[in-house]
Amino acid sequence: MNIKLTIPLVAVSLVLGMAGYFFTHPSYEKSIKAKYYFEMGDYHRALELSREAFSLDVYNRMASTISAQSITSLKYVSYVETGKKYMKQIDEIATHENISDADKAKIRLMCNIMVDEYVKLAPSVITDKELVKDAAKYHDGFEKLLEKVTD
Repeated sequence: MNIKLTIPLVAVSLVLGMAGYFFTHPSYEKSIKAKYYFEMGDYHRALELSREAFSLDVYNRMASTISAQSITSLKYVSYVETGKKYMKQIDEIATHENISDADKAKIRLMCNIMVDEYVKLAPSVITDKELVKDAAKYHDGFEKLLEKVTD
């Protein structure tokens, strides 16, 4: 057999064998599903699947990466949800004719919590840009509000 034909055939066989292993191994199959759910924004499901995949194969770097990124994204989701909740409470307080000192202290506390929590967030290259943008928007809003309340 000709060497020019043998080398490409061996290379193609190896690639097909690796692809077959990748798509049939339960750990990598779960990793692919986890990646899908991560891309769709279902970070809880992605985290669950990636942890299952990692438990099946501790050398599965894809599972490890998706798990870490899902945790980061869930922190952002939590921050944005908390920001929405606090803004709603602050809006309700702002509708009162007179804002008491206790209400101002409550607003100040909520703002401090949100400003401090934002510092703990650390986006990565694959963190959803809209999620990062929403978190930054809430952070800026709470910083401005904190300045107004502390004056």
